[in-house]
Amino acid sequence: MHPASPVIDTEAVTALLERGRRLATPVLRAAVDRLAPPMDTVAAYHFGWIDAAGAPSAGDGGKAVRPALALLSAEAAGAAPEVGIPGAVAVELVHNFSLLHDDLMDGDEQRRHRDTVWKVHGPAQAILVGDALFALANEILLELETVDAGRATRRLTIATRKLIDGQAQDISYEHRDRVTVAECLEMEGNKTGALLACAVSIGAVLGGADDRTADTLEKYGYHLGLAFQAVDDLLGIWGDPEATGKQTWSDLRQRKKSLPVVAALDAGGPASEKLARILADDAKKSETEIADFTEAEFASRAALIEEAGGREWTSEEARRQHATALAALDEITMPEEVRAQLTALADFVVVRKR
Repeated sequence: MHPASPVIDTEAVTALLERGRRLATPVLRAAVDRLAPPMDTVAAYHFGWIDAAGAPSAGDGGKAVRPALALLSAEAAGAAPEVGIPGAVAVELVHNFSLLHDDLMDGDEQRRHRDTVWKVHGPAQAILVGDALFALANEILLELETVDAGRATRRLTIATRKLIDGQAQDISYEHRDRVTVAECLEMEGNKTGALLACAVSIGAVLGGADDRTADTLEKYGYHLGLAFQAVDDLLGIWGDPEATGKQTWSDLRQRKKSLPVVAALDAGGPASEKLARILADDAKKSETEIADFTEAEFASRAALIEEAGGREWTSEEARRQHATALAALDEITMPEEVRAQLTALADFVVVRKR
């Protein structure tokens, strides 16, 4: 049995994340250097390597969960962690391609406590650099010129297509009065689960693992992605802006049909019904009208979501998906140290600061 509320070995997880960042970043920087100006500079700003004026910066480049998983993936297949570096870089490039485009589509002005690329460099550069990062991801893998690199590229392109499917679903749901819990989970499985699933299999594939091993690792990553997204959905409503780098009530401002909202609407009862009426009315308002809401108006909607049970249901769903991810690890043979490290990373994802 895996604990529902694990105690995190923060030092061990930090070491894993730092290893992923340390090994992947030089190759990532070299890949970005291939881009034509000004895309190389714009990408460097996005990754936090320089500030808006072009001066070197030690900006927050993200948690580096995906690179850490790709290196562990190689070790799960019995290969050296370095075998997973091209996969780690490719997945990180795709992830950041999606962030550049998502920030523009969602109108997000802040990421990692800084202005987003479209806000600083304009929408055109955000689109172009995102496209370039996606192309680079495939280039990094295919230039290995091995059969396993071809297998890895296929998994990455499938994951990318699913990620795009998920973003399209996410946008379409913003304009619907109701979305089912099943639809929301499918969307989040595409948008977040698919790329995490790829991250935790791609190193193994590059290390020569068979499809059964890679598929099982993908199962772990997919459910870990759903747990990750459930926690993100909680942070999107109740997260501390100092920790998230986004505005208060971020997902409510964007009218996202995230898991807490969908679960609250599905719950029934007075709070659920009142929330449904309010959100249906909000859907008729313009973005300008929503932007003019007071903090109290967003807080009242968050309170109704919580009263209807959306917050607690989402917390439980994160724990359910976490347990399913860990159970998948029991289906294949791997070094016990690697199994423990994959477990530690999963625990970290689920108990991140709410």
